[in-house]
Amino acid sequence: MASDHVDVLIVGAGLSGIGAACHLRLNCPDKTYAVLEARGAIGGTWDLFRYPGVRSDSDMFTLGYSFRPWTDPKAIADGDAIRAYVRETADAYGVTGHIRFHHRVLRADWDSASARWTVHARRDDTAEDVVLTCSFLYTCSGYYRYDTGYTPDLPGAKTFTGRIVHPQHWPADLDHTGRRVVVIGSGATAVTLVPAMAERAGHVTMLQRSPTYVIALPSRDVLADTLRRFLPAKAVYPVVRWKNVLLATANFQASRRAPNLVRRLLRRAAKGRLPAGYDVDRHFSPRYDPWDQRLCVVPDGDLFTALKQGRASVVTDTIDTFTPDGIRLSSGEELPADIVVTATGLNLLALGGMTLTVDGTEVDLADTVAYKGMMLSGVPNFAMTIGYTNASWTLKADLVATYVCRLLRHLDRTGLQIVTPLAPSGGALEPIIDLKSGYVLRSVDALPKQGASAPWRLHQNYPRDVLLMRHGRLTDVGVRFSRAAADRSSTPERSTAGA
Repeated sequence: MASDHVDVLIVGAGLSGIGAACHLRLNCPDKTYAVLEARGAIGGTWDLFRYPGVRSDSDMFTLGYSFRPWTDPKAIADGDAIRAYVRETADAYGVTGHIRFHHRVLRADWDSASARWTVHARRDDTAEDVVLTCSFLYTCSGYYRYDTGYTPDLPGAKTFTGRIVHPQHWPADLDHTGRRVVVIGSGATAVTLVPAMAERAGHVTMLQRSPTYVIALPSRDVLADTLRRFLPAKAVYPVVRWKNVLLATANFQASRRAPNLVRRLLRRAAKGRLPAGYDVDRHFSPRYDPWDQRLCVVPDGDLFTALKQGRASVVTDTIDTFTPDGIRLSSGEELPADIVVTATGLNLLALGGMTLTVDGTEVDLADTVAYKGMMLSGVPNFAMTIGYTNASWTLKADLVATYVCRLLRHLDRTGLQIVTPLAPSGGALEPIIDLKSGYVLRSVDALPKQGASAPWRLHQNYPRDVLLMRHGRLTDVGVRFSRAAADRSSTPERSTAGA
C-alpha cells in the first residue's frame, strides 16, 4: 500500500482539474500537489463522450481557461478540439507529470489534530490500495456518474430487434449509415446527435416527451474574427470573453425578469428557421420558462437545417411500447427504427462518489450548506468545483481555483492551518443546483444546499462573483480560520482581521 503527502490533492483530470493544477502552478508555485484521475486519460467529459457530433454548448472564449487563450477559429468547438486543448494545456503548464491515472478515490478522512486529510484510493488497473495525505483536498470531479447514464424504463425494449445505445457509452463499431434512427430525448445531447447522425443516416427522428428551448448561434465569433486581423490572441481573448459573458448574463437576467418576452423571442427565432407551417408550438415551445432548464444551443442552426431539409424530424409524444421494428407511441403512431439512442440524461454523483469524514463522523452532503458555491459547511480545508448552470462551466471553475489559491496564501501568511466554512444561522435552504431538469430533480435531495443570502447564496452571476471571489474579503461570517488542534495549546492564534 503506497502512501505519500502533498500540500494540495486534486481529484479529477478533466477541464476543471487541469485548470486547478495550472492555477496552483501560477499562483502558489511553492505548493506540492498531485492530481488523481479515475480513468486512464486527461479530459474528463471531453474524453468520455464520443458520440457523433459531440461538442460544447458554451462558446470556447468562456469555456476556455482565463490564462490560456482559445485560438481556434471555431467558437463552438467539437469534443476532439476541446480534449486536445485540455491536454495541451496540461503539457504546457507542466501538469501532466503530476497526474496519477487509474486512481479512484473512495474515501477521505479529516483529522483536526494534525490538520490533514487521509485519502484512500483504489487503482483500477492494478487493484492496489493507495493512501495519500494532504493539507487541502480539492475535488474537480463534476457531478455526474461516468460509469452509467440515466435510462428510464422502456417498455418492451427486449422485443426490439435493432440496437439500443446510450450516448455516454457510444459503441465504436456502430455504423448508422443509411439506417433509421430514433433519438429519445430533447436536451443538449439529443439536439447535437440528430443533425450529426442525419448527415449519413437514412432518417433521424427526435422523439421527445416535451419540448426544449433551442437557440441557434454562429459557430464562429464575428468580433473575434475581426479583432484577430489586427491584434494578438492574448489581446483578443479577454475582450471577446467579456463580451460573451455580458451577453449571456443579460440573456439570463432577461429570462428571469421578463420570461414571456424571452419566450416569444425564442419562438420567433425558431419559427424563422423552420419550414413554413411547421408546428412550432407543439415541438419547440416548452411549458416552463426560459432558463428553468438550460437553453440548448445549435451552432449555425444545424438542427433546424436538418429538419428543413427533411433529413430529420421531431415527434412530441410518449412511448407506449417498443416493438420488434421500432417504437409504438401513445398516440398509436409507430416509428420504425434500426437504432434507438437513449439521450435521456445523466445520473448525478456528487464528489465522484467519494465519502468524507470529519474527525470520525461521516459527512452527509444533504446536511451541508455550500459556502460561496465551492466549500461545505463543517468540512475543513476542502473545496469543490461546480460550474455555472446558466453560463460556461469554466468561468466558475477559474474563480474557484483563484479563490483556493487566495486561501492557501492567506493560511501561509497568517501562520494558520485550517479554514472551515460555517452554516448560516437561519433562513430557508434550497438545492445547490437550481435547474428543474430531470437529472437534477431525480437526485436533488442528496445534494448540498445553498442559503438565502451571501456568502451561502449562489447568484449564477459571473461579474458579481468576480468581485466576490477575486477581490472580496477572505474573512466573513461564513468561515473560521484556526490552527491544528495539536498546535493550539503551544502557540496563540493570530488575528485574520483585514484579510
